[in-house]
Amino acid sequence: MSLNNPFVPAAPWFDRVRQDFEQVLLNKLNEFSGPSAPLNAAVRYGLLEGGKRLRAMLVYAAGHAASTPVEQLHDAACAIEAMHAYSLVHDDLPCMDNDVLRRGKPTCHVQFGEAMALLAGDALQTTAFHWLVHSRQGSAEVRMAQLATLSTAAGLMGMAAGQAIDLAHVGKPMGLGELKEMHARKTGDLIAAAIRMGYLSNPHLGRAEQQALEAYANALGLAYQIIDDILDVESSSEVLGKTSGKDAMNNKPTVVSLMGLQDARHWLTSLRTDAMAACEQFDEYRRTPLETLVELITNRTS
Repeated sequence: MSLNNPFVPAAPWFDRVRQDFEQVLLNKLNEFSGPSAPLNAAVRYGLLEGGKRLRAMLVYAAGHAASTPVEQLHDAACAIEAMHAYSLVHDDLPCMDNDVLRRGKPTCHVQFGEAMALLAGDALQTTAFHWLVHSRQGSAEVRMAQLATLSTAAGLMGMAAGQAIDLAHVGKPMGLGELKEMHARKTGDLIAAAIRMGYLSNPHLGRAEQQALEAYANALGLAYQIIDDILDVESSSEVLGKTSGKDAMNNKPTVVSLMGLQDARHWLTSLRTDAMAACEQFDEYRRTPLETLVELITNRTS
């Protein structure tokens, strides 16, 4: 199925868009490699070996809601996936979460060594910016807005800050408000960035529609982390593709440890309702991909 018309009113939309996106991503990576074969291999391993591509799909879905032609969204979708892959490679390092399993396979540092994994993460992060800087998709103003969004979400005020807060609270008490802020930065900001990079592709999008997509982003970003916390307790390593029960083993505060499973599920249901309500700002054709992603994200098992 061509990405020129990928939006169908059911879960097959996701599978078809993801399949075509994988080829787009592979083509971009094939066109951009460096002189170090081991580093190229580690980058490809971190970026291409599995993944649900939810952030890329959020770029496409938000762009569709903003009436942006899909061919204007590829570079932003590839950039967000490269940034996400960097975060996973670094999160798994021994100095961070010290995990040996990711997407059902050995983590990057297990496969290539700690130093090469560190460099691969660095390369993936800068590749994300490279793809946006050198993109021909959208105006210079659009690409600058997307760059600002991605850099803010990944850096000192966003994902990196969330990870630092997480590390600082291992084995220490944390209130629900603090936990919500940590999750918003560590996980939610990159998810929100994907949605913003999608709708920023149309600089003429109305204020009410922008606000609806911001509400959607906020609800979905927090919901994603709550599901992670629930699955860490309820699921197995085989199903998750990563080590289950790791948060409890590391004595990390989570939504489940602070609220209990039942209240965590209730909060998830409320956030799902909020995300779906935000979609109502758009007509059925424009909102269908957004609704599909709410279904897929809030019902995921890994």
